[in-house]
Order: sequence, then C-alpha cells, then structure tokens
Amino acid sequence: MALFGAFLRGTFGLPKPDKQAVDRVKDLARAALKAAPDTAFAVNEIACNDPGCPGIETVILVMEPGRKTRALKIAKPLDDVMEQDIIEALDP
Repeated sequence: MALFGAFLRGTFGLPKPDKQAVDRVKDLARAALKAAPDTAFAVNEIACNDPGCPGIETVILVMEPGRKTRALKIAKPLDDVMEQDIIEALDP
C-alpha cells in the first residue's frame, strides 16, 4: 500500500515545516480557489519512500462547509509551491 511508506514531517525525525511556509501555501490556496471565508485548509508535507511517489509532496486539504473534503497533491516540497501549482492540482 502506497500510504505505508508515507510519513508526515515532524514525525520520525523529519523537521516540522515552518508555520510561515504553511500559512503562505494556505493563502495561495485560498486565492487560487477563490474560497469563501469559512473554508478551512490543512497543509502537510509528506515524504514517501514508495518508488511511485515523487519523494516529497505537499498535500493541501480543502474543507468547505457542506462539501466533501478535497485533497490537492503537489509533487514539490512545501517551500517550492506556487499558486500555479495549486491551480494545476485542481484539474486532475
């Protein structure tokens, strides 16, 4: 199972991402989605050892009231994510 090899940063000795970097990506996601003020976001960087994984990817959970939670996956480290990456992740 691919998730077996996935580890969140801050766990198993990996450094926790910088709060400013997480907030920056949340702001980019809010702008890219033109999200309502009550939309919540969770941003995590995941390291995956599975050969099918990109190594480190950023996962953005989009939680809109009354809608199913969406996961946007970007095959880049958190610090490298730009608004265009989020827009591209919206179109699978």
